[in-house]
Amino acid sequence: MAALRLRRLNRWQAETLKEDLADLYVESSRARPGEGYRDREAFLRRLTGAVRRPGFALLIAESTAFAGCVYGFPVRREGTWWRGFDGPLPRSVEQLTASGHVFAVTETLVHPHTDVPGLARRLQKRLLADHHASLGATLAEQADPAACDALLSWGWQDIGTVRRPSDRPGPGPSDAVVLRALVLPLGLGARTAAHPDGLAHENRTQRPC
Repeated sequence: MAALRLRRLNRWQAETLKEDLADLYVESSRARPGEGYRDREAFLRRLTGAVRRPGFALLIAESTAFAGCVYGFPVRREGTWWRGFDGPLPRSVEQLTASGHVFAVTETLVHPHTDVPGLARRLQKRLLADHHASLGATLAEQADPAACDALLSWGWQDIGTVRRPSDRPGPGPSDAVVLRALVLPLGLGARTAAHPDGLAHENRTQRPC
């Protein structure tokens, strides 16, 4: 990390640099042939929506150019983040959401030419630590097992599936994408011998991706 600088961007800075962030997204994603433009537009819509959320935060890693970024916002206490979850939430996740201690990591990007090991994980942990979250939350497309596997290897836990409307243009309004819901306990949950990670797992919890 010595060659990189971590910097927080406020809402105005994120809006100003959104085209550069979209470039980073395109360069770091595995877009299908012919899908690069649409994926870029979908990213810009997601970023614009996230910037408007209360508590929005964005952290970038940079040297002479952007090497990576992560952004997100606190999960609202009424639990709208979990809308579309298949079945009941694990009780501990529901309780932490209601207490306002969950922070959603909605996008993590790392440029493919960045040679800093573990940069994505470090960016995520720094963002969550800066916001004193007890639990991180993120969603990963079920159709992208590599992303799910990476998150699991970093300590995230798969708690089930969420169905959300697709942010990509499709043939009709019924288009939906199946996402894996993952959480990252940050040491503030109630730890027991049965649940050393601080989360009580239900029998219906689906694992892994």
